[in-house]
Amino acid sequence: MFFLERSKQFKHLTGELSENRQKVAVIGHMRPDGDCVGSQVGLCRVLNQLGIQAVAINQDPVPETLAPFIGDTPWSRPNTLYTAATHVAILVDCADAERCGAAIREAFPQPLINIDHHISNEGYARSNLIEAQASATAEILAGMFLDLDVTIDPVTAQALYVGIATDTGQFRFPSTSPRVFKICSELIDRGANPNGAAQALYENQTFNQLDLLQRFLRSLRIECSGRVCIGRLTRADYNDTQALREDAEGFVDYARSIQGVDIGVLMEERDDGIKCSLRAKRAAIRVDKLAQVFGGGGHACAAGLYQPSVSIDTFHSTFLQAIEAHLTATV
Repeated sequence: MFFLERSKQFKHLTGELSENRQKVAVIGHMRPDGDCVGSQVGLCRVLNQLGIQAVAINQDPVPETLAPFIGDTPWSRPNTLYTAATHVAILVDCADAERCGAAIREAFPQPLINIDHHISNEGYARSNLIEAQASATAEILAGMFLDLDVTIDPVTAQALYVGIATDTGQFRFPSTSPRVFKICSELIDRGANPNGAAQALYENQTFNQLDLLQRFLRSLRIECSGRVCIGRLTRADYNDTQALREDAEGFVDYARSIQGVDIGVLMEERDDGIKCSLRAKRAAIRVDKLAQVFGGGGHACAAGLYQPSVSIDTFHSTFLQAIEAHLTATV
């Protein structure tokens, strides 16, 4: 068994949903990444396979690189057809309820179930299935499905595999455990294709994306006596390269990968504020706590934050001071 207690909870909860003939909205966070999309697809498909009518809903469009993994999964943007009056909400991969976006929060003010792996998740739903030691929400879902001997079709297997592969940084991050490989092996037996996933995710880059990457690499600066590397992308960088916001996915890992660096940072200028992605080489660094200073959150080694109504230069200075204080306090 991979997640014995969570699997028992899941079986009980799906039994209630089935008995009450409730429809389900499987909701993910804004700006969906691989784990979010993989988890939404996997859970939505399994619920439908169990006879529970479900649809995946996300406030933002699915990135082009992840769209092939949706298959024929019921998927929608927020609209009046899906509200708390018609569907119960299950949130996946959302560290807090606000992460799903204002439109969805208004439509579903009280989630029924919260399934997540973020260490900062405090449990905001009626039932909370949180495993902070898991590498991805997709790992939790896959483990529960395997524990319960639920049928996993090839589309579901591939989506869950993608969720795990992306959130482990292609199995490079500290959260990559023996359990991860056991679960992925089971998913491959059920139709997941690692080569197909890798080609779609990492070998399908556009020239615009590479142009944007060049600009990011040129912006890298070493700070805090070599322990921090910060890279920046401005609105002009996106406009000049005609790249998409999603094209910067994974750029922060270049900053983290530099010898001697403990924390890598991607700082993006948006129309109404600054978005930061943080990556650490060691869990002891706890970048989730650093992000929390600015209202963000995430994992010990991967976190994010957003600061509205501030310039990139002003926030850079403020954020650098916070990093220095955080590193001083970190063992």
